[in-house]
Amino acid sequence: MEALEKGNHLIIWGDTLDALSSKIPDNSVDLVFADPPYNIGKNFNGRKDKWISEKVYLEWCYNWIDLCLCKLKDKGSFYLMAATQNMPFFDIYLRDKICILSRIVWSYDSSGVQAKKYYGSLYEPILFCVKDKQRYTFNADDILVEAKTGAKRKLIDYRKPVPTQYSSRKVPGNVWEFPRVRYRMAEYEKHPTQKPTALLERVIRASSNPGDLVLDPFAGTFTTSFVAKKLGRQSIGIEIDEDYIKIGLRRLQIMTKEEKDGRNQNW
Repeated sequence: MEALEKGNHLIIWGDTLDALSSKIPDNSVDLVFADPPYNIGKNFNGRKDKWISEKVYLEWCYNWIDLCLCKLKDKGSFYLMAATQNMPFFDIYLRDKICILSRIVWSYDSSGVQAKKYYGSLYEPILFCVKDKQRYTFNADDILVEAKTGAKRKLIDYRKPVPTQYSSRKVPGNVWEFPRVRYRMAEYEKHPTQKPTALLERVIRASSNPGDLVLDPFAGTFTTSFVAKKLGRQSIGIEIDEDYIKIGLRRLQIMTKEEKDGRNQNW
């Protein structure tokens, strides 16, 4: 296992169970974003995302989930992505350990081949959880989106003492529409399950503050670390594959260059 630092951003090259057990103190992380392998056969640079059985896969997941919860501060938030067929297991497992506030659907279209004998999946589920539902970070004003009905139709709320047009901005609901990262997109990296920066920006803006520590136990292309740096947070990314580690180092270096360029422009 090797740990590499880029400013306030730690990259851990190694197994996530080992790293979570030995490298990260308990109660030290403000936000965890976990996007693990889904156990559906994806090829991660030669590592096949397929366990010998569903039971073995779930036991492995429960181990790293428990470790992540130990690392989380009392006011911390935990986001978990999973395959649609596995999310019910995680939902049931987590509801006795942490408060599940939202069950989010990340919805997207697909230009690829779709199922012909059943309804193909065009979404991925996300659980949004907090340790203490009375005390947690949620920066609603930082993630407002257009309220399409109120903004476009200019509807009036006649229930108020003085009739007022409905607000044109609102907190997003639990259906998120972001396009998947595809080949030749500006942010594309060679990885089978790269998540879009827009999705991570919403998560990190909402559930952390500048200076907070964000943990991604399955860093992949290090989008979490990249966005955390962009938004002035600290980060820890854990990744087992050397080529993906190189992507993380490069993306954090790119962000450093962008920051320098921005400062020069301001001067």
